Amino acid sequence: MNTIGPKVNLTPGAISVAVDRLYSKGLVSRVESTEDRRIRIVALTPSGKELVGPIFRKHAADIRRVFAEVLRTSYNNLKKSLKKVGRHAEELGLSEQQKERVVQNAGT
Repeated sequence: MNTIGPKVNLTPGAISVAVDRLYSKGLVSRVESTEDRRIRIVALTPSGKELVGPIFRKHAADIRRVFAEVLRTSYNNLKKSLKKVGRHAEELGLSEQQKERVVQNAGT
């Protein structure tokens, strides 16, 4: 939950509420860590995967369509560059808003 929250701009409280809702619908499981009782591991259940799978596939197809006109080499270079920027931003500990500004400024 601490990993996902900052990526989707939700507070820990909001993430907890969202996970509680998903859990009550049987879409995620929660397992307490054997190493640290403060940690709960949240994972999609088979029902959750069944729900998310088609949505993710549609999203991936939409992304492919958006980039259909970009040459394959340009697309691969862009993909590598964006991954590199994302990893570097994580290393620097930038907030999601700061990362967004970096990407926007890189495009100008």
